[in-house]
Amino acid sequence: MTSMVSDKKGILCPECGKLISSDEKLCPYCGHVNPGSRWKRGLRQRGDDDGERLMRLVVYINIGMYVLSLLLTTRRIGMSWNPFFALSPDVPSLYLLGATGAEPIGLHHRWWTLVAANYLHGSILHIFFNMMAFRQLAPFVIREYGLWRMVLIYGLGGAIGFWVSYVAGVRITIGASAAVCALIGAALYYGKSRGGTYGHAVYRQVSGWVLGLFVFGLIVPGINNWGHGGGILGGILLGYLLGYAEKQRERFGHRAAGMAVAGMTVLVLAYAVVTGIVHRMVG
Repeated sequence: MTSMVSDKKGILCPECGKLISSDEKLCPYCGHVNPGSRWKRGLRQRGDDDGERLMRLVVYINIGMYVLSLLLTTRRIGMSWNPFFALSPDVPSLYLLGATGAEPIGLHHRWWTLVAANYLHGSILHIFFNMMAFRQLAPFVIREYGLWRMVLIYGLGGAIGFWVSYVAGVRITIGASAAVCALIGAALYYGKSRGGTYGHAVYRQVSGWVLGLFVFGLIVPGINNWGHGGGILGGILLGYLLGYAEKQRERFGHRAAGMAVAGMTVLVLAYAVVTGIVHRMVG
């Protein structure tokens, strides 16, 4: 007796990422045509590479802005006994580079700081925790929503979070946590909306993070809980409006809007860097 071994191979659909047979003419999950094409699988791989490059770029920009804020600080920078204030830039340098809140917006109409403040941090521990959380959450949101919808959620969600804290009267605030919380909100919406074993597991895990954030905000002074809450609500709203991959493929409109938000962010940060350096040099 001879055994017959199938030469069929399992692949991930380049559109929805589900495991399917390589000889499928249509993906049984999303209907994508000829998902086994090497060219299309190459596009999928390049898409994954694009997501990784984008995440690294966000981290590098945050680090660059943090280092610049230290360079623009006029007082002596030292290591504080409190790790939350170790290697902290001074408030004037953060203000120059785009710290947001009731004072910058309400008194000086610096609305662009709703974007810039997402890339500023007050200490080495502050940026470390925010970037670590970003690197944990961003891959999930990219996988379930798509690269450009993640850009929209992160960029717009952070601005929404800081707008909420401005309305609440927070005087001055910075940090990527509002944008990171928008990713949490989008993950919450995904888990609740999708349901099933996987969706419920996602929802329970992310709900635990939200509870941890709430407790952390009550214990540690100086935490912008309004920004965190606003970011989460912004992420939920954007997740609902944009949809996730299993409900709706990422369309041209998502890509165009994502590119517009990315371009706006680059322009705002470039403005913050140039004006901050010039002001410090002439001042």
